[in-house]
Amino acid sequence: MAKAQTPEIVTLSAAQLEQLLQELHALLPPATYKMVESLLRTLQWLFGAIEEKKTSLRRLRRIIFGAKTEKTANLFPKDQEASTAPEGTKPKTTRKGKGHGRNAAEDYPGAKRIWIAHPLLKIGCLCPKCLKGKLYRLKEPARLVRIMAQPIFSAVIFELERLRCALCGEVFTAPAPPEAGLTKYDSSVGIMLVIMRYGAGLPMYRMDKWQIHFGVPLPAGTQWELIVETSKAPHLIYDALILAAAQGQLVHNDDTPMRVQSLSQEIASQGENAERTGIFTTAIIARVGAIQIALFFTGHRHAGENLGRVLQLRSGELEQPLQMCDALSHNKPKEAETDLCNCLGHARRNFVDQIEDFPEECRHVIESVRQVYRHDAQTKELKLTDVERLAFHQEHSRPVMDQLKAWMQEQIEQKRVEPNSGLGQAIRYMLKHWHPLTRFLEVAGAPLDNNICERALKMAILHRKNSLFYKTLRGAQVGDIFMSLLHTCQLNGVNPFDYLMALVEHAPRVEQDPAQWLPWNYHQALEPLNTS
Repeated sequence: MAKAQTPEIVTLSAAQLEQLLQELHALLPPATYKMVESLLRTLQWLFGAIEEKKTSLRRLRRIIFGAKTEKTANLFPKDQEASTAPEGTKPKTTRKGKGHGRNAAEDYPGAKRIWIAHPLLKIGCLCPKCLKGKLYRLKEPARLVRIMAQPIFSAVIFELERLRCALCGEVFTAPAPPEAGLTKYDSSVGIMLVIMRYGAGLPMYRMDKWQIHFGVPLPAGTQWELIVETSKAPHLIYDALILAAAQGQLVHNDDTPMRVQSLSQEIASQGENAERTGIFTTAIIARVGAIQIALFFTGHRHAGENLGRVLQLRSGELEQPLQMCDALSHNKPKEAETDLCNCLGHARRNFVDQIEDFPEECRHVIESVRQVYRHDAQTKELKLTDVERLAFHQEHSRPVMDQLKAWMQEQIEQKRVEPNSGLGQAIRYMLKHWHPLTRFLEVAGAPLDNNICERALKMAILHRKNSLFYKTLRGAQVGDIFMSLLHTCQLNGVNPFDYLMALVEHAPRVEQDPAQWLPWNYHQALEPLNTS
């Protein structure tokens, strides 16, 4: 078998790559172009990550191929008890995890409920078994759950009878019933498109394809027109959400790379003179009392710049908010002051990447952080207030963190760890950012990590994975609006379909006072309308 020759290594700058993609876009079919673009961008990112020498092979494998979990129990698996148990003894049974098992009828709040009365018996009748007692109704009925399937979008054709006069030729058409509506597309179509597109990450061309199979065509171009038409009232709510989020006592922020075709072409046209070549989607999660607000912004700005623009709307009477993010400098806003907290999960992940080379040292750090997370879980189980949670952590978590800090300092000072090794860099990162990493020991309400923001970014990542890019900045802005509303509904336990339907049906009232139609208070605005 012939030995494979080393290929010629070709490196492209960001501007050269955009120029190449622009030329390929005119030559290749759309599906082929999307695949080639994705491969070239992945290769460019891989070269950059290796060249910067800031990424370990373990981390590269996790990023490219994905990691199943970073839970401590899976990072350091224990020997199976069944293999060491004496013969004849039964192995311990493990409890099913949360979310396993059948769903009860109460788990279907969106189900239609139909009352079925007994066909033969009624309240007050004699018992047919003992013929002595009288029957009464039990508080809880027996419940059967029936789940049925249907296409995402269905169509009804109303065939209106037409009659013509045999003498004068006048045609008389039967009047359309109320359910026929005034337009071809019901308002619910645009809303469901929004949920499937920006909530479930289903590209429009896929919905176009499958609707043809279902016998109800819905072209991608029509889908976009319906989405834009639906976005008018939500756009007003988006602005109101930004204003409300600016008043929050805690804000999380982070960003992820995004692709916007029009911006990429603009960068390519500017060549080496382009001031900014990065395109990002920022997620901001703000906590205002018991309410959580999600915001998304796509463009050239980093997470810190977007947060700064939001906080410019903050009332001057309020104290500076807590800010949770990772330690990257572009996450810190320049336009506003915040009480900075850094993500303990990011610091822990640096040690996860070094487990293969330094198993015992990494185990010590990860087990210590595990104790802190267990303490935090206890505060949630006990439903402690922010002040009570702070006191709990100071009593139970501070000794753990103090011991961990002393251990890490000892590793560096006693030269037990090479400072430039992977473990040494992980330790130095944690010691350098110790103050913002341990704000949960100093400030009431300070979180441990930025996981809630990373989960929010999965909506944008899902879009990038399935659709590859936004075509224009306008399309990205529409995506930001609907992702913000959908995720805010999710964070506050609100049905997004019902909420968006209310906005569309009462658009004139929403325009008059958007602050009264936010996901957590729109029911109050609906009550007088439903009563009247």
